[in-house]
Amino acid sequence: MLNIKELLEEIKASPYEEIEISVPHTGTVEFTGLKVGDKVKGPTGEWKEKPGTVLAKLTRERNTKNITAPEKGEIVSIRQDLEDRFVEAGEVLIKIRHFLSKEEVIQLILKKALFLFNAPEKAKYYFTPEVDAKIKGSGERSVKVTEGMDLFIVSRMKRETPLNYSGPEGLIYSVYFHNGDNVDAAQPLIGVCPADQLKQIQEVVNRVQSEWEEVD
Repeated sequence: MLNIKELLEEIKASPYEEIEISVPHTGTVEFTGLKVGDKVKGPTGEWKEKPGTVLAKLTRERNTKNITAPEKGEIVSIRQDLEDRFVEAGEVLIKIRHFLSKEEVIQLILKKALFLFNAPEKAKYYFTPEVDAKIKGSGERSVKVTEGMDLFIVSRMKRETPLNYSGPEGLIYSVYFHNGDNVDAAQPLIGVCPADQLKQIQEVVNRVQSEWEEVD
């Protein structure tokens, strides 16, 4: 069993992640005047439809594209030496220190504490109608999974095939996709919690909710 208390202390000691912002394609870079230490905002809006802070502009063949911040945070480095230079795709321009939110901390802990059942291939995934109805009616934690259980439908190239669950017996604690989503191979579909560990995990979630201090 993962030592969740120890993991939480490790996260508290380093409560952020550093995000590298790289160019999506070749072009000439123009920075927007931001400096190390400046705060930036990530996408906003109900559907994250409003882009984050513009970090740089990339021009190729007279077509200029904004490079925006994917998360809120603080700039920790800028490649000023690349200003007005032509760069190759993948070149890192800026690093942002993003301080973890309560929800991100909870998800980080859960992905280490739960058994993750991953997508075996890139495809569209659906719960079986019976499981889907139970989740919609009573929530994912009402679904107990067992080895070999008929759990998913995989849709790929207009063909649908069943996908049985393989892993320890337990309750579905987290769902990482929506019915009909295209999911990449090896990405988690669900997180399963053994019934006897449900109380302990919920206590940790509650503790994060009450104690974690978010950074603006």
